[in-house]
Amino acid sequence: AVVSTQSTGYPEGDPSSMAVQEILYWQTCTMKMMYRQIAAAIEEAGLEDVHPTDYLSFYCLATRGDEFPDGLADPETEIETLLREKDRFPIYVHSKMMITDDDYIIVGSANINQRSMSGRRDTEMAIGCYQPNFLYSEEDGLPQGDVGAFRKSLWLEHLGELCEEYDNPGSIECMRKVNEVARANWERYVADEQEEPMMGHLVSYPVTIEQDGSVVALEGFENFPDTAAPVLGTKSGLLVEKLTT
Repeated sequence: AVVSTQSTGYPEGDPSSMAVQEILYWQTCTMKMMYRQIAAAIEEAGLEDVHPTDYLSFYCLATRGDEFPDGLADPETEIETLLREKDRFPIYVHSKMMITDDDYIIVGSANINQRSMSGRRDTEMAIGCYQPNFLYSEEDGLPQGDVGAFRKSLWLEHLGELCEEYDNPGSIECMRKVNEVARANWERYVADEQEEPMMGHLVSYPVTIEQDGSVVALEGFENFPDTAAPVLGTKSGLLVEKLTT
């Protein structure tokens, strides 16, 4: 299976705050667990010339170079002023969505965490959709229904183009192409001067994944751009885990 995951760069609010840093810490722990398992599976299968990011990759959404709308209020905080000067902004999307094999889509409010999934805490809602006549099968491959068409339209928005590799999102070739575009977008997003426009909005999540599945901070970007907030997060030691998990 090949999985691409789009995550908000950092949760809503001040990314350097204690609560957000602890959320990022647990997110990093989850990424480490997933990549360790993938790296172990690659080694056990004796696969060559593949990398854990060929099977699982994380991204976030961002924009740069957009025109500011008329009547936009003046920035009120230091980070708002800095973001306005740099003209680059993370995009925060609160809803969650999963598309599987171009035949099933679920969109909702729940996070994959204890708060959303316990059934005794946050109230969540979601809708799942599929077309009975357009389902995945080993014989026919990916269906060509509305779910797949929607997935491609979304990828066009996020990646700036559609190419042959995107026809089969479960292939390593597709994952490598998406990673290539996302890395290029990241470089354009963090450059001191924007020489080329971003292709869509998808950027690589700023971490480095080693062959053994280790997750480390991206060299030179230990903090999120334009902030003093560590990407890998920090465990506070003060907050009760139930609040951030």
